[in-house]
Amino acid sequence: MNSDNFDPAGQCEALEREIVQQLQGAASTEQVEAIRIAEMGKKGRISALLKRLGGLPPEQRKQAGQQCNALKQRIEAAIAERGRQIHVQERDARLLQEGADVSLPVSAGTAAEGRIHPLSEVGDELLAVFAAMGFGVEQGPDIETEYYNFAALNIGANHPARDMHDTFYFHAAAEGEAPLLLRTHTSPVQIRAMQRRKPPFRFVAPGRTYRRDSDQTHTPMFHQVEGMAVGADIHLGHLKGTLEQFLRVFFEVEVELRLRPSFFPFTEPSLEVDVRCSRAGGEIKIGSGDDWLEVLGCGMVHPRVLANCGIDPQQYQGFAFGAGIDRLAMLKYGIPDLRAFFDGDARWLRHYGFRPSHVASLEGGLAP
Repeated sequence: MNSDNFDPAGQCEALEREIVQQLQGAASTEQVEAIRIAEMGKKGRISALLKRLGGLPPEQRKQAGQQCNALKQRIEAAIAERGRQIHVQERDARLLQEGADVSLPVSAGTAAEGRIHPLSEVGDELLAVFAAMGFGVEQGPDIETEYYNFAALNIGANHPARDMHDTFYFHAAAEGEAPLLLRTHTSPVQIRAMQRRKPPFRFVAPGRTYRRDSDQTHTPMFHQVEGMAVGADIHLGHLKGTLEQFLRVFFEVEVELRLRPSFFPFTEPSLEVDVRCSRAGGEIKIGSGDDWLEVLGCGMVHPRVLANCGIDPQQYQGFAFGAGIDRLAMLKYGIPDLRAFFDGDARWLRHYGFRPSHVASLEGGLAP
């Protein structure tokens, strides 16, 4: 447009009138921001108006510049005011929508809604039982060497448990080095503890274990608790009495045990432990009935295992036992599928979980 046809005052007045009208029609802070960018930005109409001042004669340029700058300030003020008005309207509408009805009952809150996972609950129950019998607690690494996981436990180099189809192996760190592995049981914790301790002692070792298996009763990662007692005069009677007391208190019923000969490389003799149960109606009820259910394995610690840990098997002997925490939880609380423990389903946890205020103890009761 020719500078002869440029009327700064008239164009400022018309532009201001149009922008104010747009602002009055804006219904959200986003729309106000869009108007600001369109009118005040580098490519906006006010910026274009200011650029045209350079084509005016010097005697008109000063007055036109003052008019355009005044317009810019008024538009900035109008945009800020309209933005403030809409912000207040949006805030009031949101508060009205989100307002709390103080006449309603007080919510229990997220703490009361939370649940303790059955595995955490059963783990606490187990420790409460064994602590009352004088057992300490030992822990060890999830990543182990073949020595601690197999060799020190009298598991030979050709034993099937060492096969790749059963054990998760890591690649060797360097050529010639033995690969590390994810422990297949918590027995390596017993080896490490025996290397540090001097008899007599007794402890349990709970923790995660890993094997290549997955179905309704097996998962690649699961939980075990193993226990051990070593001393000068320990015998099978001590083992049977310990397990009877543990199972009676844990299941909170009188139990009858049946010990069957078995084989484990790290115990001699080795035994499977069954409890009397009923399977009437398709449900397992422990403590009565005419059937039997295997619940754990045990035995007297093999003399070679004691010797591997620097304990004289001529002077000391001991017992060891192991059970799956996941399976104990399934038996006690009627959980049908092991895989559900690890699905992270909040509905499942609300059903099978435990109150967050519950603390397992012999005095207060193991189960809530």
